[in-house]
Amino acid sequence: MTVGVCSWSLRPEGPDDLVAKVLETGVRAVQLALDPLRQSWGVVETLSALDGAGIEVLSGMMMMEGEDYSTFETIQVTGGVRPQQTWEGNLEAARVNARIAREAGIDLITFHAGFIPHSPDDPERTQMLDRLKALSAEFQQQDCRVALETGQEAATTLVTVMKELESHSIGVNFDPANMILYGMGDPIAALELLVPYISQLHIKDAFPSAVAGEWGSEEPVGAGAVDWSAFFALIKQQSLDADLVIEREAGDQRVADVVQARQLIEAQLGGISR
Repeated sequence: MTVGVCSWSLRPEGPDDLVAKVLETGVRAVQLALDPLRQSWGVVETLSALDGAGIEVLSGMMMMEGEDYSTFETIQVTGGVRPQQTWEGNLEAARVNARIAREAGIDLITFHAGFIPHSPDDPERTQMLDRLKALSAEFQQQDCRVALETGQEAATTLVTVMKELESHSIGVNFDPANMILYGMGDPIAALELLVPYISQLHIKDAFPSAVAGEWGSEEPVGAGAVDWSAFFALIKQQSLDADLVIEREAGDQRVADVVQARQLIEAQLGGISR
């Protein structure tokens, strides 16, 4: 179990800036957004900068083309593999990202599936699961697994999806704050249901919205509604061996907030690898 930070949380301007900000947080590992490498940073340059600073790449992340998080309604129609108009572009991006992952020695990629319907009879659900299988196949060809980020589906829905996809090297990237932000239920109860499928954990906090159908608010870790004592107690009880990756997507003091999250993890778990 290693503690890392999401590269996009630090809003880096390039590989050297990413290295500097990661080192400021006191961790020595990162989940790496792959799209900047594909679009402008360069794979060799980024990996060389991280390796030279002794920063381990724990996993990668792929954004889906056209995702619009400006409102709850926009992400419901633009998120993940759901939209027809972005599917071919996302499949091609996955092919390129899979080759980048192999070159970087990354064996886990995470992304949002995009509000999978609960009913197994829903034709859109069938199409979305077929697309997830296709994406997974692209990564599997490069010896890489995928994990679906939690939040946009209830845990009970995601369990049924995992059972349907169990032969396709697809797991779960569990984010407790997303369960709160999307109004998808208690994160501790969700964690308990999803433990058998978890490949990685995001450490993020939030408060729920007072209005149904609206975003909750992301908060620094320890300042939101996640019961971290119960969260880490369950991890220990279940002997869950998954990396802990701090994510912060709001606020103007990202490095300080990541440090606060790291300190909370260390207080809960003691001497784990940074």
